[in-house]
Amino acid sequence: MTATAITFIVYLAVMMAIGIITYKMTNTLSDYVLGGRQLGSWVTAFSAAASDFSGWLLIGLPGAAYASGMGQWSLWIAVGLAVGATINWTYVAKRLRVYTEYSKDSITLPEFFENRFRDHSNSLRVISALFILVFFLFYTASGLVAGAKLFQGTFGMGYQVALVVGALIIVSYTFLGGFLAVSYTDFIQGFLMFLALLFTSIYGLIEIGGFGGLFNALGSIDESLLNAFQGTSYDQPGGVLWEAAGPIGFIGIISAVAWGLGYFGQPHILARFMAIRSHKEIRKARLISVSLGLVLPLYSALIVGMLGIVTFDTPLEDPEQVFIQLVQFVYNPWIAGALLAAVLAAIMSTVDSQLLVSSSALSEDFYRKYLRKDASENELVWVGRISVLVIAIIALFLAWNENSSVLDLVSYAWAGFGATFGPAILFSLFWKKTSRNGILAGIIVGGITIFTWQYTGSALYEMVPGFLFSSIAIILFSLIGQGPSDEVKEEYDKVAGVK
Repeated sequence: MTATAITFIVYLAVMMAIGIITYKMTNTLSDYVLGGRQLGSWVTAFSAAASDFSGWLLIGLPGAAYASGMGQWSLWIAVGLAVGATINWTYVAKRLRVYTEYSKDSITLPEFFENRFRDHSNSLRVISALFILVFFLFYTASGLVAGAKLFQGTFGMGYQVALVVGALIIVSYTFLGGFLAVSYTDFIQGFLMFLALLFTSIYGLIEIGGFGGLFNALGSIDESLLNAFQGTSYDQPGGVLWEAAGPIGFIGIISAVAWGLGYFGQPHILARFMAIRSHKEIRKARLISVSLGLVLPLYSALIVGMLGIVTFDTPLEDPEQVFIQLVQFVYNPWIAGALLAAVLAAIMSTVDSQLLVSSSALSEDFYRKYLRKDASENELVWVGRISVLVIAIIALFLAWNENSSVLDLVSYAWAGFGATFGPAILFSLFWKKTSRNGILAGIIVGGITIFTWQYTGSALYEMVPGFLFSSIAIILFSLIGQGPSDEVKEEYDKVAGVK
């Protein structure tokens, strides 16, 4: 415990040092929100991956694999995410980087939508910012829950105490350094996550005799753990461990793969595309992010969860503790401390990004737009910092219930952003006939669908109908209403012609 605590303290000291250094480099709102668009390809790649995965990569996804093996939907989620992220980097990243600079140097998504379609009513900006704030509250809450589970499982803290400790740590350096602090710490955190999952999965496979040994051990527990089309029931408190729960079915597979659609609308990931130094560095960043930051960690997380099934004699009451308990069981305290610091890194790397995007929505899209149009850059930076504190406090209350599930909270927020902004981003970047009314209708329809779909009783993941209905709304309202102006069309052609 002492070794683990020392490792944590050293890690946190480094993160705070970065926050203090970047505090001195943050002078304007553009610096605070996008780092002055000066990120290199390596920092962009790993910070995008780190802000994407968060605590659910080391807590939520291994927990799902621990509870169901290859069954249920954990494997299909990994497939959908790998495909979605690759498409996002390949087609969206470059176009968004170029377009946000062409459209009056837009530094937030709401500002981009407003400038892209010359929306003088401010409706696009306000409604976009409102949806960002709402869904990020749930997303930030999921990160705080993950942090609480980490401190709870590592140091034996009470849940609420662990929750407050984790929140204080994350908010402190985000408050100080803004986007530069978030991006540079995310680079370190993303690399730590990659190493932690890769080493743990490789070490575990060597110990058990490779994939053959792992699959044989899983099969001896229950064959459904090896069947990607078979559901698995896990109910340790009820006396049942792992047993077959029937076929997943078409709806289950589609719902899991549809997680990949969420990438096109995640503001904290899209912000990395907007902040890279040049669109010409996107190709290199894509290669780094997809291979090292995405595919290997994703499937390593699944392996870690399945290794947990065959490692512990007594099944875990909370499957989402599997990585935390596994590294403490397998490694000496110093190595375990470093790997558990990677869990904290995963959590911090996403929550800080979410807090930052939310604060930018308040400072840039509300405060400067409506309250203080002539506010100085220094004033806006401080408004952003105060917004970080306010949003973190609200998220803390949402996360207060110790029965909260990391994956459930992430699932809802991920669907919210994917359906609300995913189609809007794609049509804004790639369809010349897209109109202001079309985008406004798409954002509203996508968001409302996410809020209301649960009342239909359907097992289909709300991302699917939300994304579909939003796309249909954009097409219909763009075709039947007033189309884009000549100025908007000319700008589209200029962006499309950038090599």
